[in-house]
Amino acid sequence: MEETRYLTFALGKGRLAKKTLELLEEIGITCEEMKDKDSRKLVFVNEERKLRFFLAKGPDVPTYVEYGAADIGVVGKDTILEENRRVYEVLDLGFGKCRMCVCGPEKSRELLQHHERIRVASKYPNIAKDYFYNKKHQTVDIIRLNGSVELGPMVGLSDVIVDIVETGSTLKENGLAILEEICPLSARMIVNQVSMQMQTDRIKRLINEIRGHVL
Repeated sequence: MEETRYLTFALGKGRLAKKTLELLEEIGITCEEMKDKDSRKLVFVNEERKLRFFLAKGPDVPTYVEYGAADIGVVGKDTILEENRRVYEVLDLGFGKCRMCVCGPEKSRELLQHHERIRVASKYPNIAKDYFYNKKHQTVDIIRLNGSVELGPMVGLSDVIVDIVETGSTLKENGLAILEEICPLSARMIVNQVSMQMQTDRIKRLINEIRGHVL
């Protein structure tokens, strides 16, 4: 009876969704509907495996999973840390690798070492707060920005920024450098806590299938 229930995936829009679908195809799970770029559908189905998929903005994926609207989600570790939802993180998918870092002009390195009170601009205020308050035990003023956070130190809004770094080329072009690394990031698979109990076998089987193609 359990097999007749759909397992629902929430995928972060963009590159993560594309890479996730490629990974699923490697284990024989396809969803042709999602390849139709002209489709206006919001929910896509794989009848053979009783799976449903929908795309969502990254920060919304853990919300869908926590509240059970999705059994499984694929999203960046940065989003999991920032949103801090009640979900199980079950698998590192190994793609979308980058780092969360404290960045700024070289002169700000001393402010970090001396634990001075500084201003920190970030799209990730919760990650920034956790890092400075709980790990570095440094009091800071955190300013939330939604756009190009690199502007913060350049125009005097902040001393440093907390942001995702892939290649570091944008930082260099703007006279900034990585001052401290907070944590490595990559795409992760998350699972609803109730689903993990009610659909244990199906979900674990799926995790094991995917893990075999990740490692």
